[in-house]
Amino acid sequence: MGKHPITLKAAALLVGVACFLQLQAQPITVTDVVGREVTIPQPAKRVILGEGRQLITLSLLVPDPVAITAGWTGDFAKSGGLLYEDYRKHFPALDNIPLIGTSGKETVSTEQIISLKPDLAIFGAGSHGPDAKSADIIRQLEAAGIPIVFIDFRLHPFKNTVPSMELLGKVLGRETQANAFVEFYNRRMNHIQGTLARHKDLKRPKVYMEMIRGAVPPGSPGKGNLGEYIEFVGGNNIGTILPGEVGTLNMEYVISEQPDVYIATGIATPGEEGLVIGQNVFTYQTQESLAKLATRPVVSPLSAIKENRVYAMWHLFYDSPLNIAAVEALAKWTHPELFGKLKPHGVLKEINERFLAVPLKGVYFAELKP
Repeated sequence: MGKHPITLKAAALLVGVACFLQLQAQPITVTDVVGREVTIPQPAKRVILGEGRQLITLSLLVPDPVAITAGWTGDFAKSGGLLYEDYRKHFPALDNIPLIGTSGKETVSTEQIISLKPDLAIFGAGSHGPDAKSADIIRQLEAAGIPIVFIDFRLHPFKNTVPSMELLGKVLGRETQANAFVEFYNRRMNHIQGTLARHKDLKRPKVYMEMIRGAVPPGSPGKGNLGEYIEFVGGNNIGTILPGEVGTLNMEYVISEQPDVYIATGIATPGEEGLVIGQNVFTYQTQESLAKLATRPVVSPLSAIKENRVYAMWHLFYDSPLNIAAVEALAKWTHPELFGKLKPHGVLKEINERFLAVPLKGVYFAELKP
């Protein structure tokens, strides 16, 4: 008789464990941002990243994003600068992640992806890697039994950031973390949107944004992507005349528009030409590079330059859920009378403390000092 209670407890425990395992093994069905219904048998433990920079997004949800990355493209190493180096220091195994391509969808090898036997491929709906139009890659991976989900922080960031984070939370088994980030994100976005809604007659300052990339001629946002950021915060993006999401504006047109606000974005690191901004960069380095940009003859005639409404931000916000920090910066610069108290670096500080596996340290936003 004395053994019965122990036996019953053990039986109850076994039943509980079995129920837990059964719940854990339930298939996960999601609808991605391009409307595809995808089912995976359990949370993915080996994922392919169609863009290496998506590792930053994973690090908002997973303490060790490198441990679940079965393969990726090489773009993060190319454009991540000192942030990439910090990821290498934090996660030495990063150097061992197999490449599925270098940079660009045309470099991606489906044979390499299949050989890595991933649980899931994570692609951007519109990205530098495989995207929703990469029909051959999609067909071959699906034929090999590799599910694909599409996320998007680049084409339509304010439509798709929240659904993309919720989707990642489900397929990675990190719904609690994803929901916490979404709550944080929505709270800040709603504040900006609500404030602007209460000031419908507000003048929309003209904004000229240059994407500075070393010696390459700078581009400007058109419709979508960073252009949406400008419009969202109540600015008038002079690049909307461009046919696509990015293009090059004729400087005669820019001067004729006389923009009220000038913003440079950059991914350069110290020792390179262009805007020096980002991880482990010092304030004086950003100020020096921004001042140099502002004195170029092609922009010096602009009202924004003459009135010292000259700003800079890290370029990689354009393809990341960290875009909330960039939105706050743009709101502050475009409408200081409404958003002058916003602190975009403070947003990054909270993200560092609550979410990111590798914190962002350095200068990510700047206002040119007279």
